[in-house]
Amino acid sequence: MLLAVLTAALLLVGGSARAEVPTAARYGDANIAAQLYAEGAPRAGEVWMLALRFTPKSAEWHGYWTNPGDAGQGMRLQLALPEGWQAGEPLYPVPEKLLISSLMNHIYKGAYTVLVPVNVPAGANLANLPPITGHVEYLACTDQICVPQDAVLSAAEGGDFARWRAEVAPLIEAKARFALGGTALRVAIPLPASVTLADPHVFVANERLVAHAAAQVFRRTGDLLVAEIPLDPNGAGPAANLEGILAFGDGAGVRFVAMPGDVPSGGTMIAGAAALPVLPPLWTLILGALAGGLLLNIMPCVFPILSLKALSLARAGESEAKARSEGLAYTAGVVLACVALGALLLALRAAGEQVGWAFQLQEPGVVVALLVLASAITANFAGVFELPSLSFTRSGQPAGAFATGLLAAFVATPCTGPFMAAAMGAALILPIGEALLLFACLGLGLALPFLLLGFVPALRRRLPKPGAWMERFRRIMAVPMGLTALALLWLTVQLGGRSFALFALIMLFGVILGLWVVGRLQRAGKMAWPAFALVAAPFLIFGAFALPASFAAPSEKERVSLHAPLPFSEAALAEARATGKPVFVWFTADWCVTCKVNESVAIEREDVRAAFEQAGVITMVGDWTVRDEAITRFLTAQGAAGVPLYLWYAPGAAAPQQLPQVLTPDMLIQRARGSGTPPGTPSAAGSD
Repeated sequence: MLLAVLTAALLLVGGSARAEVPTAARYGDANIAAQLYAEGAPRAGEVWMLALRFTPKSAEWHGYWTNPGDAGQGMRLQLALPEGWQAGEPLYPVPEKLLISSLMNHIYKGAYTVLVPVNVPAGANLANLPPITGHVEYLACTDQICVPQDAVLSAAEGGDFARWRAEVAPLIEAKARFALGGTALRVAIPLPASVTLADPHVFVANERLVAHAAAQVFRRTGDLLVAEIPLDPNGAGPAANLEGILAFGDGAGVRFVAMPGDVPSGGTMIAGAAALPVLPPLWTLILGALAGGLLLNIMPCVFPILSLKALSLARAGESEAKARSEGLAYTAGVVLACVALGALLLALRAAGEQVGWAFQLQEPGVVVALLVLASAITANFAGVFELPSLSFTRSGQPAGAFATGLLAAFVATPCTGPFMAAAMGAALILPIGEALLLFACLGLGLALPFLLLGFVPALRRRLPKPGAWMERFRRIMAVPMGLTALALLWLTVQLGGRSFALFALIMLFGVILGLWVVGRLQRAGKMAWPAFALVAAPFLIFGAFALPASFAAPSEKERVSLHAPLPFSEAALAEARATGKPVFVWFTADWCVTCKVNESVAIEREDVRAAFEQAGVITMVGDWTVRDEAITRFLTAQGAAGVPLYLWYAPGAAAPQQLPQVLTPDMLIQRARGSGTPPGTPSAAGSD
């Protein structure tokens, strides 16, 4: 598909320039035919209506609105008119949305008509009027390809102008108002409160102004409809005026012209995600980040690092000074890692990347690095080799505690928990200083139990005394760390394919072999680490070349589920909601342990499936295992920084209900029973 967004222009050509209008077509109109019709004969001093009728040869082809959206091309029309005759702005029907690979297109499916009003001057000589001719260029597309089209035109009387006029979006006489502030365009459109809006959407005619694929929010204030639309981060800048079409969602709509002015805040939300609310006070977000980080210590996604913490807690009881120094070092490592990850996340988003919390686990290279690290720690716990200067089990080593904190934060933060979700979602849209403060508070909450052990002697006295048991405990803790490494190996397969994972495993074998050699030399009292470099270097060099060459981007996989959910897309969600049935959407990732636990405990259950089936619930899943810009954009619009996210759309509800991040079956069953469709209503695709 042509990705350049071209200006849809109308070029007016006077009688003296008639020769400039092309007289032969370059591409033809085999895919979407174009014909020019005239409404009767022109009359001096009146508006004469012409009509361009576009007819696709089959249902798969579509044309474009004046602003095609993120891809496509608008119409370019040239008319050979007599001297003094002026063609006005083309009048379009209400377009449709088409979302392909996170690109929003403004299209027309099936035959459609564009009206072109022509102002005939008073006193125009209508005797011996030459034929009105012209040339039009446009784009014909399917979901797979785009083909340039053009046609030489000659106006002929005929056509169904009464119907074509009815299809055109009428202009609202009252002027709308708009304001540009922060990251959003807010436009107030005069519209009676009695007008029903099934699925409203504003098609903005100004190009490079708004993010076309972003979620739009609609609120009512009496007879005023206020739309909030995220701005294009790479846009053309402020606009002097605004034009567009407000689509009602049922094929109807109105055209509006807006001037800069005051746009009221507040009002009743009637459609769109709860994406642009007033943020809670900063102090509540700080408390949420602290509480969220604290709860991460007991969340399932933190279990892979519990072995590291257990050994660190055990050694904290030897002396007060050592306990404090290690508590501070561990806290510094955790906070630094959280702030660094947050800063990188904000920098990537500022550069236009659609990333969210835990973005690092969507990168195959990072997962391979974590696989090597987890395997090396497993080998250390198992006694294969020792790290005298960076021990996880010896006291008095702040560097070891700092490294443990770094690793804890890096592995623990992929999943979000209660209280944390709102804080991390807000961090994505707050100023940089406040956002980094929230990331630091998240790290402080994660490190808080260990920090308290370092500074509260009563807590340290409850820990077992150091002794020989710690070495046995370290060996036992190799088991969960080994399971973590296996989980990362499985994730490597999901992200890069089997060949990619096989080459990663070969490289890992070389690293572990090198560490085994190090251990043998250490026990013999010889210099060990140069031998590691000699053994591991060939395998690491092999991995540096083989891994990129073997990487295969995962194709969309069909998830095994009791509910047979539809793959998430905003278009599919809109279609599902239009059925009037309840819709349940969950966003997950293969690397999110919390997600997998919720799916096993609450979602993938026979009693839940039966309740959904009886209520006619349509289910939908968004897989965020690998980076998906459309899902990231939707998560951000919902105020979520990552997964899991669970949304329940009750029939007729303007906005979804966001469910807790720790699910129970009863939550889903009760909602299904409370908002089900009547028995006998046929189910839509995607529900059982």
